[in-house]
Amino acid sequence: MSRTRSVAGSGRGIHRRSVLAATGAVALSGGVGYALRPSDSQAATVKESTDAAVAASSRRAPAAPLAPYTKGTTLASVAAPRGSSGYRRLNDGPGWRRVVRSDLAVPKPGRAGRRTPLAAFVQLTDLHIIDAQHPLRLEYLRSADIHAWRPHEALTVQGAIALVERINALRGAPVTGAPLHFAMTTGDNTDNNAKSELEWFLKIMSGGRITPNTGDPRRYEGVQNSGLKQYWQPDAAVRDSDKQAGFPHLDGFLKAAIREVRSPGLNLPWYSTVGNHDSLPMGCYASHGDSYLTELAVGGKKLMDVSAAEARRLQAQIKKARDPQGVRYHDFLTSQARRMRSVTPDERRAPFTPAEYLQAHLDPAHRGVGPAGHGYSSANLDAGTQYYAFRISDDVIGISLDTTDSGGHYEGSIGTAQLKWLDKTLRDNKDSYAVIFSHHTSKTMTNLRRDPARPAERRHDGQEVLALLGSHPRVLAWVNGHIHKNVITPHALAGGGSFWEVSTASHVDFPQLARVIELTDNKDGTISLFTTLVESSAPHRTDFSDLSQTGLAALYRELSLNAPGASTTLGGDPRDRNTELVLKKR
Repeated sequence: MSRTRSVAGSGRGIHRRSVLAATGAVALSGGVGYALRPSDSQAATVKESTDAAVAASSRRAPAAPLAPYTKGTTLASVAAPRGSSGYRRLNDGPGWRRVVRSDLAVPKPGRAGRRTPLAAFVQLTDLHIIDAQHPLRLEYLRSADIHAWRPHEALTVQGAIALVERINALRGAPVTGAPLHFAMTTGDNTDNNAKSELEWFLKIMSGGRITPNTGDPRRYEGVQNSGLKQYWQPDAAVRDSDKQAGFPHLDGFLKAAIREVRSPGLNLPWYSTVGNHDSLPMGCYASHGDSYLTELAVGGKKLMDVSAAEARRLQAQIKKARDPQGVRYHDFLTSQARRMRSVTPDERRAPFTPAEYLQAHLDPAHRGVGPAGHGYSSANLDAGTQYYAFRISDDVIGISLDTTDSGGHYEGSIGTAQLKWLDKTLRDNKDSYAVIFSHHTSKTMTNLRRDPARPAERRHDGQEVLALLGSHPRVLAWVNGHIHKNVITPHALAGGGSFWEVSTASHVDFPQLARVIELTDNKDGTISLFTTLVESSAPHRTDFSDLSQTGLAALYRELSLNAPGASTTLGGDPRDRNTELVLKKR
């Protein structure tokens, strides 16, 4: 049993019983690394989060008995491709079995009859909501790398709404039947650090009407009606490279893709974690403040095609972090000015700053069922931070980290102040179990560039974070994304702690999955974490004549399966999908 609510006071130790007595609900504050003094905005957070708790409580499973709820999960069915070559259609396929993993503790017989639920929640990651007509997009890299642009990218909004619909339809957790307490997005919520994408993401999550179109309100203007054969031209007679691989001709596709859609919003509280695509233009450049790039983002010119040699040079600069400040990128775009095509200018395409990202989350228009700020608070704005803590249930806290590096490049790290705050938060809540959330994985936190806003502060890599977490025996899991692949890694560390790192595939690349995570006490000296993957609500089978919101969501999945150059291993091995992860109780 748990209700989510927020109170001030993260800088001090948060005593569970005191909080429960004070609020009458399970609670923890949004932390920013120092003691928060009460303020009007924080008081509002308490009230708004209480409203969210009431809304969430309406979804509770019957008090007894709790029954497993597997409908709509990959335990029941998974989209399966027909054939092994050419353009492949999708059908209903058999579900994926659950794998018990004993890497960190021996599972004891009879635990299913003893276990009690501690918490249950949903992880969404790497939604990559894309403004497909944005002038700064790097589609032209496809001339050197076929996977640099994907034919389904104009449908990210419809696909994400279908994922929200699926989560709303889950009436309980797949193993315990317990109510789902909240959802967490672990970064790369947007794709191009554009205000248009941020608005669409927040409306998808909290509810509202969305027109996934910028520029000319009457028509699409981008690579898919450019006549260039390296891109799928769905409406045109052009025999492009994707059609030669079997992609269909779909009259009216682009008109349908930019048509207004509606999201119901999640019907449970949701929290947000920041990723590199949310913080940095193109997910890799520390170029905030470059007026030329801002003017190009909102202006009337768009580069759509470059030579393979030029594309390879630019891609190498990005992958090898040779241009983290975007200086060479600026020069490259300047050199290509004559090749740019005219498009309709739009101020909504402007990049957003970290402060604007926080302000958008705090905007009451995007509250949905809460909590206000979706984890972030006015104290984060004051401090210029994007990390916080919150109480998941009576015995479990959640900690959301900011692993992006403002110095540029797409890999991550954290600064000394955040590392100290993480250690203090865990020490102050040592009587609680902890789940850590971040965008980057431990292996992809290798970027130690100094933050331009804090040039004197040292950066810390994933190994240092692992060592710190290992010194806190009540850490159960580190949940993250970034790598677009399902991978579950056991960590038994020198500090004595052991926990599971759960990395979940993206929702922009096939198989487009989210993950339900359940925490249970087995009452035998062990704890089990259950992970269960879910697809969106869109039907597995597509109908090329159905260009409705639902039909496009189904097409989004099928096109992602067929995207040229797409990896076929992102779903992971069976041990990375639906699992029971056993831990010693500490």
